[in-house]
Amino acid sequence: MADVLIVGAGPVGLTLACELARFGVGVRLIDRARQATQTSKALVVWSRTLELMDRMGCTEAFLAAGLRARGATLRGGGRVLGGADFSDIASPYAFGLMIPQSDTERLLAEHLRGFGVAVEREVELTGFAQTPDGVEARLSHADGREERATAGFLIGCDGAHSAVRHGLGLPFRGTAQGDDWLLADIRTDGAGAPPGDRVALYLHRDGPFVIFPIPGGRARVVATVGRADGRPKPDPTLAEVQELVTARAGPDLRVFDPVWLSRFRIHERKVSEYGRGRVFLAGDAAHIHSPAGGQGMNTGVQDAVNLAWKLALVLRGAATPRLLDSYSSERNAVGEMVLRNAGRLTAMATLTHPLAQAIRNRALHLLLSFHPVRRRMAAMMSEIAIGYPASPLSVGPGAGRRWRPEDAAGSPPGAGADPRFVLYAADTERGTALTHRFPGLVQPIPRKNPDSGRLHLVRPDGYVGLAAGAADWDGAAHYLKECAAA
Repeated sequence: MADVLIVGAGPVGLTLACELARFGVGVRLIDRARQATQTSKALVVWSRTLELMDRMGCTEAFLAAGLRARGATLRGGGRVLGGADFSDIASPYAFGLMIPQSDTERLLAEHLRGFGVAVEREVELTGFAQTPDGVEARLSHADGREERATAGFLIGCDGAHSAVRHGLGLPFRGTAQGDDWLLADIRTDGAGAPPGDRVALYLHRDGPFVIFPIPGGRARVVATVGRADGRPKPDPTLAEVQELVTARAGPDLRVFDPVWLSRFRIHERKVSEYGRGRVFLAGDAAHIHSPAGGQGMNTGVQDAVNLAWKLALVLRGAATPRLLDSYSSERNAVGEMVLRNAGRLTAMATLTHPLAQAIRNRALHLLLSFHPVRRRMAAMMSEIAIGYPASPLSVGPGAGRRWRPEDAAGSPPGAGADPRFVLYAADTERGTALTHRFPGLVQPIPRKNPDSGRLHLVRPDGYVGLAAGAADWDGAAHYLKECAAA
């Protein structure tokens, strides 16, 4: 019997498996596909995800494989409207790391094998039932063998058509955006080619057109190609892509050597709860939305990181099972925000009325002239602005915010196979006495708080759980008692 059975071995399922294995949790990871994805799909790993990968121990491998995008330039009406400089991101990773999803999955699978866990492929979940002590799952293997597997928890990371979500009977409410879109992974050259380390967005009168840099000298082109009519269409040809590029970016940009040409529609859907009982959802199984801003995969990976440490503490018997209730409330709020922001960006980019487009372009040109606006845009895209201020785990002024990426000792709190809170206090003697009362929940050695007037308990995922006065030891003890197993 596994502690946790994960369905779906995309980036989200792989991240969850890596984290649980790192924490010593017994995990099975199954996927019905014969092999990992071979296409680029999700392209960018943002700053906050890279910070969390520091805890996972795999950031360096990603940095070696990826391309660092330093900013984005926005054009409209024949001129540059402005842009974002990713150096404004308040993170050690002040860039967007462009890396094809095929490489992301490869690197995470290699990291997982380092813990002695491999993806079980061509294994499909065909049903499940919850019991008081766990979950009984029915699995179908490629050779026709049927298996009944038991696990303490079942996690659906199995995408937009999630079998786990369907098994829970959770509605996946939302709509489809009204345009057809084109995608092409190609090479570019010519005087009109954008710099190889910046995203280029063109707000053309016929629709938006975006060029993303990809490692290896490639680029991705994404653009609208008319209103959707529901009829299936063949994949675009290179000649169609070149015609669109010429119309929207000018004749000085040539595309060639395609490796992936496709069409898609944008769907915006989300569940209202991320789990029931011992079954949870993460990633596209819980939320899908516009690719604007490159938030989808990053949001799903952060779902996995959020859930992993909570599962580990509960399975160890160190934390109350009520801790798991915070997963849905925290990530549901984040999912709502990401869906809303991505939808607004898409709606703005796809305006069709000439007057509305002119007003939009003038407004963007004005807004992007202000550095605070550009800095806020970079913080939103990079996801460093995400926090949990309304979480039941956030207590005190400033609780729920992201703690600085590195503490004074130079290593992130929660690093290694030890998902415990970290106490930051001015009085480390009193702090040590407190940590020894809750050895399963808090790292034994408190750290000196740079804010001598405050006491902080920082969660294993690097967010402030408790923010209190420097002498509020009763408040800190009460907080940990509420989290601890009975």
